[in-house]
Amino acid sequence: MFCIKCCQDEHRRLPFHKISKWNGSFFEATSLTKIDMEFHLGHSGLPCPCLKDIHEWEDLEEPTCELSSDYSAIPELPFLHAKECTTVIDKSGVHSLLIRYCKCPNAASPDRQLFAMGMFPASFSRPKSAFTRMTSSTFPHLVPDRYRELMRVGRQWRQLKLLKWNGFAHERRLPDPGELALFCPTCPQPGINAPQLAERDSNHPDWIYARSLVMDGNFKAEHLHPTRPEDEVWLTDGRCFMVTREQYKMHLAGAKENAHMSECNNHRAVNQANASRHKLEATGIGGCACARHGCFVPHSIVDFQKGESRALTFYDVNCQYNKFLRRRVNDSSHLSIPAGMEIVPGIGLWHVHGHQDKCYVRYASTFITGAARIDGEIMETLWAPLNIISPSARGMSTPHRQECLDYQMNDSNFMKMIRMSGFLCRKYREAVKGVSESMTAFEKLNETADSAMVEAWVEQDREAQLHRSTDPSAMDIFDVQLQKAPTRKQQELALLSSRTGNGGGHAKRGAATWIASGITIEELQISLLIDIRRLGKHSTETQHLEIVRRRTKLQSRIDEFTTMAVNHFGEDFDLDDDIRDLEVEFIDDSEGEGDVFTESDHDSDHVPQCNFFRPEKVVIPLPSNIGIKRCTELGVIHLVGQEVALREGQANDTLQAIRVLLADKAVLFRTTVRPAKSQAKSTRAWTQVHSVERVIRQQTMIYSKCRAQLGNLQAHNLLEKYLRMERSHLKATAAVADPNARGQRNSTLPWFWSLDVQGDSVSSDWMNECL
Repeated sequence: MFCIKCCQDEHRRLPFHKISKWNGSFFEATSLTKIDMEFHLGHSGLPCPCLKDIHEWEDLEEPTCELSSDYSAIPELPFLHAKECTTVIDKSGVHSLLIRYCKCPNAASPDRQLFAMGMFPASFSRPKSAFTRMTSSTFPHLVPDRYRELMRVGRQWRQLKLLKWNGFAHERRLPDPGELALFCPTCPQPGINAPQLAERDSNHPDWIYARSLVMDGNFKAEHLHPTRPEDEVWLTDGRCFMVTREQYKMHLAGAKENAHMSECNNHRAVNQANASRHKLEATGIGGCACARHGCFVPHSIVDFQKGESRALTFYDVNCQYNKFLRRRVNDSSHLSIPAGMEIVPGIGLWHVHGHQDKCYVRYASTFITGAARIDGEIMETLWAPLNIISPSARGMSTPHRQECLDYQMNDSNFMKMIRMSGFLCRKYREAVKGVSESMTAFEKLNETADSAMVEAWVEQDREAQLHRSTDPSAMDIFDVQLQKAPTRKQQELALLSSRTGNGGGHAKRGAATWIASGITIEELQISLLIDIRRLGKHSTETQHLEIVRRRTKLQSRIDEFTTMAVNHFGEDFDLDDDIRDLEVEFIDDSEGEGDVFTESDHDSDHVPQCNFFRPEKVVIPLPSNIGIKRCTELGVIHLVGQEVALREGQANDTLQAIRVLLADKAVLFRTTVRPAKSQAKSTRAWTQVHSVERVIRQQTMIYSKCRAQLGNLQAHNLLEKYLRMERSHLKATAAVADPNARGQRNSTLPWFWSLDVQGDSVSSDWMNECL
């Protein structure tokens, strides 16, 4: 034992010694730094005479704390975060030392002073870390090569550390499979953080005690055939995360091939034959992790030795794998499923969208009671850091590779464990807020919804969850139940086939066709008005001639339509008296407050006008333009119902056209605009986008005109279904440019995407590409 002064004198040239201090009861670990031990460079261990006159530099880029006079308040070494300390990594450990450099005018730089003392600095201008080195630059072959011994000791040290962590330091019994591995502290573990089955509260639902697991494979963790398998020594075989090797080999030897074609989409994981890999003992690894926190499950990691179709842990094709799970387990003498255990299959939210539509409601975590808000893809985030060492483990011996992977997975679980408290506190606050919002939404639902309907929904949900394990199709009730909305042609055909629309009652034969032709005329008027507006002041004679020709054709159709009006409205109808005070207005609601095409919008300064006709401004005699009151007086109120039906079909057609055009625009952004690397390509790409935007504007104006006419016809029930079109509704989603951007899970599409409007076309290549 020494006093502080003597201890400093004894250790002036022994900076890497570890000392202990008597505290009155026992010796506690301390350090030379805590007893104000300073190591001076350049003067044989003595302080530099110029040191007191030189101002010490301060590193402001790193968090520092001042050393107090009472060093007992500082946490135990090796890490002292003080601005004077230099971290030195030595074979004896990591040390924080108070190193004082020589400040004489002719002194060497700090990095050279460290080199002179046998330390290699991590930086050179203001070194704060250094490494000691033990070698011989002159005769390197004389330095003993102990790399092989170092690897062996490293394996032994990892095993001893695992035994110590899990309470086997003084036990003689061998650990059970998976007993040396750390697991998630928050997942239900009977007898540890959850009651045993017999002790559970019957009032609590079963999903509270359920454990959610994610299964996946990693094909970058390959392993070559060992060169000398007879020399391999197993230290922790099956005691951590990798399964017991001999049992797994026996299971593979007795497992039967269940080759089958996928009944879902063409998943390569199911349909492809096993590839031949003669140089590889294992083509990858597969395993399980808890779905909420991403902790590896002990004794669940296996080597893939026959390809993906053999793996028992593939989660992304669970709609096919789960069909044969129990049969495969029953056929194996090494596998078993506990009696009474219910296995609920699921597919991660990223993979499920690559399946058929029916797989979404059957296997997505969104519809699994107790699954919480998880994406089911957390295994992908665990493979990424593990693959950093996978190339190094590729050529290791089989037991060394297993221990290396086990230790890395254990370290991953350990880091999650020590940081779990902060994460759970944050999630708890978010959960309390979410419950409050859900209760508010549920209370609003109870205020507006029919109680009998709500009870029916709850009962349907209960029945679906009860039968989902035996019959996945029971979950189909959660799928969107939409009926095909009728198109305008379908509505016209239905009216012509009915008694009222085909000459029955007071209706004239072909009234539906006559009204449909009037709706088409309105659409042509909107198209012509848009093209006239786009001409500008510097239009050509060819463009002028084209406008005049289109006006002539449009006027001919209007004249023919007007002539037929007397046949359908009766002899009391007077064209001049009934519509002479009306002025055409086409509203574009997508511009916010609404753009209205009126007479002043299309001044004739730059477009030659014909004095005797302007068909784009003519109001045609439709029931919506005449009004319900006048139709009642004329005794043709039945025409109002026919126009309402045709207007509904027109709205469906227009919304479908807008959806297809938005899909077209989104695909153009992804395939043409984004990849454009030159100005010429970018200009051509944007020209295509602007062309699509003009058609979207035209269809939007047609839709707005349709809504206005439905308002004139007092079809208020349809106006609740066909909402007002806002400019924000017509933006291409950012998911096309960046499908993995954050926040898209909670974003919603505009209202018209949920209407099953098919339009006149059965399918669209652009829509399929967008979806």
